[in-house]
Amino acid sequence: MRVNIQSCIRIPKGLSTGWFMIHEGVIGGFGRNGRVGQADIHDVEELPNPTALPVSKEDSEMRSKIARRAGLAGTLLVAGLAVAVPAQAAPQPGVAQIGSAEFTKGDATVKVPVQGQCSVAGPKTATAQTVSKTGITFGGGTSSCTTRVTDPNTSATTTTSTATGKNFELSALVSAGGPRIKLSTFKVTCTATHTQTNAGWTYGGMSGITNPPSPVPVGYVVPLKKSNGTVLANAVFNIQNLPGDGSIGLTMLRINFLPASGIAGQVILGHTSCSPTP
Repeated sequence: MRVNIQSCIRIPKGLSTGWFMIHEGVIGGFGRNGRVGQADIHDVEELPNPTALPVSKEDSEMRSKIARRAGLAGTLLVAGLAVAVPAQAAPQPGVAQIGSAEFTKGDATVKVPVQGQCSVAGPKTATAQTVSKTGITFGGGTSSCTTRVTDPNTSATTTTSTATGKNFELSALVSAGGPRIKLSTFKVTCTATHTQTNAGWTYGGMSGITNPPSPVPVGYVVPLKKSNGTVLANAVFNIQNLPGDGSIGLTMLRINFLPASGIAGQVILGHTSCSPTP
């Protein structure tokens, strides 16, 4: 049985606290009639007709509900920015990448440079081939960062930055008694207009990591353990960087190795960011 999860956030320009995330888990082939994730939300206005939101062919089994915060008051089920995550660089205007890795195990250092990175400033497209090194495989993928003029009279534009990866496998933890991590596909997207930004991520075919809840809190941690309960690494989902200027930085998944694994370093899967257009 396969579980696909989609997560989205939208930020109106000038409203730094005005964001919300909700996603839907779709099991098997139920598609658009699948189970809808629920959230305990107050003072939130849902956008009309969510089933009409555009989805690509890859995402045809999923649909998202996107809501925006109607006021500063209110309680969200998702965690806020109080989640303890390392300091992040400011989001860039229109970039996307499949991922990267750098870790040391014993005397060997494994490094996979950023895969499939695009930018609205160029290169606007990228294709990544399969990269396999000791303990890790990125199965390749594509990315696209485009700018489209929506109103020639005012030079208004929208940007869309997307990266899609496939056939990822992390076996570095197996020799320490940990799980083998696999994802058959994953995707991150960030879109921006003059008035707002919108980011989301999806994945499918994951094993070795317990599926996160619906909805996924910001910075949600899944411990990766040995059979005796020793935690070897942490899988951190839905890492967000919201600096307050309307821009979004979003990382779908980061795996942080812990000392008990005998490994030091991290793996990143799916990163994108965008800023309101001029």
